[in-house]
Amino acid sequence: MSRRMPAVVRTAFDAELSAARTSTTSEQRWAALERAHILSQPWPWPHTLAHGVMLRVALREGDRHEAIGQVVRLLVAAPGSALGRYPEGNTGRATVSLMQPMPVPADLAEILADR
Repeated sequence: MSRRMPAVVRTAFDAELSAARTSTTSEQRWAALERAHILSQPWPWPHTLAHGVMLRVALREGDRHEAIGQVVRLLVAAPGSALGRYPEGNTGRATVSLMQPMPVPADLAEILADR
């Protein structure tokens, strides 16, 4: 696998981050961040970036549990991606187990299929 995120995945990843920035509700914001996280998992830097954004949102929202969970995830995101040891489909939230694989939404699976 290439160390660079393919353009089609990068476009979708950036669109999800943009959706998170412009969303008007916490639920919409987190849904977009979860999708961005799923797209980012195979690549160390984007994966770390996704958790960094999640940490900022958790801090801004005053969610201590989520913020602590994101700090832990920031520490393991890059090494996990670099080694190919990440739970595919995991939303990246502190409310789910760090290593729990989850179903990948069909539209994201299609984007990731050509990586």
